[in-house]
Amino acid sequence: MLVSAAGACAVGAAPADRATAEVAAATAATPLDQVIPAPVSVRAGAAPYRLTPGARIRVDDSPKVRAVGQYLADVLRPSTGYRLPLTTHAGAGIRLRLAEGPFGAEGYRLDSGPAGVTITALKPAGLFHGVQTLRQLLPAAVEKKSVQPGPWTVAGGTVTDRPRYAYRGAMLDVSRHFFTVAQVERYIDELALYKVNELHLHLSDDQGWRIAIDSWPRLSSYGGSTQVGGGAGGHYTKADYQEIVRYAASRYLEVVPEIDMPGHTNAALASYADLNCDGVAPPLYTGTSVGFSSLCAGKEVTYDFVDDVVRELAALTPGRYLHIGGDEAHSTSHEDYTTFMNRVQPIVAKYGKTVIGWHQLTGATPVKGALAQYWGLDSTSAAEKEQVAAAARNGTGLILSPADRVYLDMKYTKDTPLGLSWAGYVEVRRSYDWDPATYLPGAPASAVRGVEAPLWSETLSTSAQLDTMAFPRLPGAAELGWSPAATHDWDAYKVRLAAQAPRWDALGIGYYRSPQVPWPSS
Repeated sequence: MLVSAAGACAVGAAPADRATAEVAAATAATPLDQVIPAPVSVRAGAAPYRLTPGARIRVDDSPKVRAVGQYLADVLRPSTGYRLPLTTHAGAGIRLRLAEGPFGAEGYRLDSGPAGVTITALKPAGLFHGVQTLRQLLPAAVEKKSVQPGPWTVAGGTVTDRPRYAYRGAMLDVSRHFFTVAQVERYIDELALYKVNELHLHLSDDQGWRIAIDSWPRLSSYGGSTQVGGGAGGHYTKADYQEIVRYAASRYLEVVPEIDMPGHTNAALASYADLNCDGVAPPLYTGTSVGFSSLCAGKEVTYDFVDDVVRELAALTPGRYLHIGGDEAHSTSHEDYTTFMNRVQPIVAKYGKTVIGWHQLTGATPVKGALAQYWGLDSTSAAEKEQVAAAARNGTGLILSPADRVYLDMKYTKDTPLGLSWAGYVEVRRSYDWDPATYLPGAPASAVRGVEAPLWSETLSTSAQLDTMAFPRLPGAAELGWSPAATHDWDAYKVRLAAQAPRWDALGIGYYRSPQVPWPSS
């Protein structure tokens, strides 16, 4: 509504009037229901809160709450120029508090009025998500790293919020092109703004092995030495990986590491000849074809290899999940695939992790508690969909990542210079306009654990390129995972999405200006 109002004021206006209208739009308090993801409920109040130089951030006497308060202060201080010290005393302006209530593990309530803003949650994760809402309620200039004029006004009222799904993920492919720790952490910050709580890292593929494994050192030193197009590649030391895990945890994201197997394994096969059925190591691979590689399901050394990799990776990963891939194993017979998956899944359980696999896992026998990640298309055969749905009816949980909806590397249109188009062109509306609960025929809604937006990197090698493909589609995927189905409405959403553009500009996030979205003219 603010965007429309600004545009109406500007039409036919003199330059000075137009500038005044644009400033008014930029500094007006954002309505409480204009954030992404859409909250569960909003009750507007009469008077706003205005952040002033004397404000403080009141926190409970808890290290985790204090850390959330410090995070908020770090966001607000550069742009406001205010000191915003943390305190445990009353009269602070912004308060973060833990209390009993119907919040669940990640929900919160935000109360705003002339005396201040209070965010209440049962757990620190809820406070952190409430802070993301507060960020979006402040003017976009709050995200800048230099002092801005303000004013810093938060609309009055109450937001009550909690997620629809417990699993709200994004996947980053660091195998086709390698991304540094700093680049991954930058993406984590972008995910956190929209309450994403799972970072799926695709750590191995034909083109590169990206995590150091002490018991098989050539995996990273040799298998990680290149990437698509023949670049230098790279890998994470164990310390690097632990830094990513630590940083993600500070933003309330859980890292889900993936070792894709038995296919997508050329980097491993090139590193160790014994992993090949014929004992001959293939050359390193820098192309983009799929389906040609396979671990040798009939060799015992294969399972020694898997045990070592899973053991070392599980020890580095405090999160619940370990992803074993399982897609596009076209060079593995069905019998070998089933044998392989039936032996590998118990290894994951042995080291205390829950199995996730791409939905082809349902062609074997998913273990109890396993999650299948569906990446098919609207046009995927009814038989394949039914195989997944049958597993869901039998207790396998589902993560939905339909490629022609939320694969963020798909081209927006035929003219998009980056990305691929094998799943079709995926414009912003198509990416947003579907319901996870009813998407897969025959799968009970109760089987759906959440939504994940994968970002594959065959054509992407820089953070700027990641941003262009993720934005503006990523916030829509995040909303599908967080917001109640009742809030789902494209016409309302596209207005809220358009209002995010100044925030992305302030954060230095480049994005695709889809003609489907009424972006601000300025």
